[in-house]
Amino acid sequence: MEDLNAVRADLLHKVQRAEEGGLQRLHQIKVWLKRVETMESQYNELDGTRTVELQRLCFYGASSNNLRLSYRYGKKVFLMLNTVEDLKSKGIFEEVAHPATRAVGEERPLQPTIVGQETILEKAWNHLMDDGTKIMGLYGMGGVGKTTLLTQINNKFVDLCDKNDGVEIVLWVVVSGDLQIHKIQEEIGKRIGYKGVEWNRNTRNQKAVDILNLLSKKRFVLLLDDIWRKVDLTEIGIPNPTSENGCKIVFTTRSQEVCASMGVHDPVEVRCLGTNDAWDLFKKKVGNFTLESHPDIPKLARKVAGACRGLPLALNVIGETMACKKTTQEWNHAVDVLKTYAADFSDVKEKILPILKYSYDNLESDCVKSCFQYCSLFSEDTPIDKDRLIDYWICEGFIDEYESKKEAVNQGYAILGTLVRASLLLEGGKYNNKSFVKMHDVVREMALWISSDLGKHKGNYIVRAGVGLNELPKVKDWKVVKRMSLVNNRIEEIHGSHECPKLKTLFLQDNRHLVSISGEFFRSMPRLVVLDLSWNVNLSGLPEQISELVSLRYLDLSESNIWRLPVGLQKLKKLMHLNLESMLNLESVSGISNLSSLKTLRLQNFRMWLTTSLLEELERLEHLEVLTIEITSSSALKQLLCSHKLVRCIQKVAIKYLDEESVEILTLPAISNLHEVYIGGCGIREILIERNTSLTSPCFPYLSKVLITGCDGLKDLTWLLFAPNLTHLNVWSSSQVEEIISKEKASMILIGNEADAVPFRKLEYIHLWDLPELKSIYWSALPFPCLNQINVQNNCQKLRKLPLDSQSCNAGEELVIEYGDEEWKEKVEWEDEATRVRFLPSCKLVLYNL
Repeated sequence: MEDLNAVRADLLHKVQRAEEGGLQRLHQIKVWLKRVETMESQYNELDGTRTVELQRLCFYGASSNNLRLSYRYGKKVFLMLNTVEDLKSKGIFEEVAHPATRAVGEERPLQPTIVGQETILEKAWNHLMDDGTKIMGLYGMGGVGKTTLLTQINNKFVDLCDKNDGVEIVLWVVVSGDLQIHKIQEEIGKRIGYKGVEWNRNTRNQKAVDILNLLSKKRFVLLLDDIWRKVDLTEIGIPNPTSENGCKIVFTTRSQEVCASMGVHDPVEVRCLGTNDAWDLFKKKVGNFTLESHPDIPKLARKVAGACRGLPLALNVIGETMACKKTTQEWNHAVDVLKTYAADFSDVKEKILPILKYSYDNLESDCVKSCFQYCSLFSEDTPIDKDRLIDYWICEGFIDEYESKKEAVNQGYAILGTLVRASLLLEGGKYNNKSFVKMHDVVREMALWISSDLGKHKGNYIVRAGVGLNELPKVKDWKVVKRMSLVNNRIEEIHGSHECPKLKTLFLQDNRHLVSISGEFFRSMPRLVVLDLSWNVNLSGLPEQISELVSLRYLDLSESNIWRLPVGLQKLKKLMHLNLESMLNLESVSGISNLSSLKTLRLQNFRMWLTTSLLEELERLEHLEVLTIEITSSSALKQLLCSHKLVRCIQKVAIKYLDEESVEILTLPAISNLHEVYIGGCGIREILIERNTSLTSPCFPYLSKVLITGCDGLKDLTWLLFAPNLTHLNVWSSSQVEEIISKEKASMILIGNEADAVPFRKLEYIHLWDLPELKSIYWSALPFPCLNQINVQNNCQKLRKLPLDSQSCNAGEELVIEYGDEEWKEKVEWEDEATRVRFLPSCKLVLYNL
């Protein structure tokens, strides 16, 4: 320490002489001196206890009366010696100061009206000021306010510059889509003093060297606005921001992929405004004078503001447009236009949609662009089922042909990821083991505008989803219609013939008043590929003329009241996807084997019994890859499980009402494509897995949802060890279930596989209901990295201990434990006090009626 203090004294003397000459000490000198000061404080603390530590040693240091404490003290001394030597070696500086320069930074103008960004600004600023943050990305959809937020950050840094509070240079560069390194270099060069014809003639490499030489001696902040792909900072000449130099880089982008390419894996999302903030911004743009000009205008104004869905760009532009509208007729007209075709609204087409379109233009391929446009066919605010959407895309031909559907689905999910990361789709959450996406309403309008060839051909896409239609809309020219969506209306009858030579997609699902469709309607649709008639609960039949839809690949009749399939359906030789789930009145699917191109067939929740003849028909479907099915007969179950071809195709299976005499032990083979299992009302006593399976190659790699109910013979579900990706587990009303995983049975399965056999690693939800004998889920605590809810309801009094300890669920969301009986909560036995303290506050009384 004496040597280190001597080095510090010499350095300070050198620095003081330089400062007396008008120079400014280097930032690295400040950092080194601060570290020495910290080390000196630690040394004094250690040196202050030296007498006590020496007295603790006895027998002349041969031993100690407390080896642990002496070892700890000695280790501190050892580490400090190394640190002091390191500091001393780094305390030799050839250059200690540079000419003092005026802080460089320029305050940028802000919009006079900024609403709702206080919270996100505080969050972004605090994150940026964290020592661990060197580069920060702000991402979000176009028009959401990223540049405004970056401007506020710029002005805060400029304020620090003016106060000489550490920051010396604040640089702002607009990058945009045409990333050009030399332009960025010129912009930075101007700000730091490199300018003129001579410097501009330098090569890009020489400019990078000049920029690097200057900025490496400064504490700078670089703000890059609107980047669309990775910016190579080294190529520009930007030094690496580090904790030592205190420099920061902030950028805005619409793409999460760009954030990742820039090394930012925890970017800050800039979202649309909430309802109240959006209304406040809209009110300020419109002005009180207009809002108070008629008592009905505020109510209408709220509808117009609501159509903007919190997007600041739309709120600003439309608010300014409406500021001079003082009659209710004008406001009603605005509401009507925004509900039907927003591109016709004044300034929307010129000032909003082109800005959003940049994100679309930047998509990687025509395939992804087509998939994006397709999303505009759904109702406003409607969550779109990802799997259903991908099935549409596959049948439409947007996704390349693959040897298996699994590969096509993987590509579909990759496209969804691209659209979400480009802020063109939003994640819509999960429900009932399905995941969804959403499209912001203004983005949807942009998609419809693009689909109509930028408004030149509005008849291409007819989208009247959720607008209360009682009949087919009046269409100016049916011959130009390519896609039509009439989802969620009140249409009662469809009749008449229309020439539709270009129509490829027809969405008619969820018209719950629809009772009939005439045969003439299907006569002139030779190119129709997708027909969705699901959730038409009053539709009892289809005309034979459906056979004339010669190009049809996708047909969904699920949740309809149809009792007989038309014979003409068998002529649809190109049909790839047929959904007949939950058609409780359907009497027969005889002849289905004639659908020679069928790849996906959904038959779950069916009234019909699975017969030998039907199974034989299914086996004749040469290209079948996906099958969902319901089984209510032991002979059909045996025949199904013996068919290797059909077993490979099963995606969802429901096994119901099998008595104990017919199937006492259910032995399941490997079903590699299985996603969901329902077993209900069965007398099965045990579920086993075929002996040729192992945990290293699980027989249910994709099984994610299991529901067991009314199975009074079962005592455990140890077979779930073979389902490593299970996310949802429901076990209800099974009077003899004692354990979910049996320790005794598991020990026989786990021989040689213990390291890979920790169950429920992906489990998100477990619901236990009316299980009077249940004592254990698992015999020891489990990590549960994904678990977010445990639900224990109605007569589970013997379940006293949950497989939790204080380290469980650390990697996942906050766990909620729902229970239906206060007595159960009071008698829970926790692993230890730390577990009780952690999870007891998560317990919540919730009553369910099943």
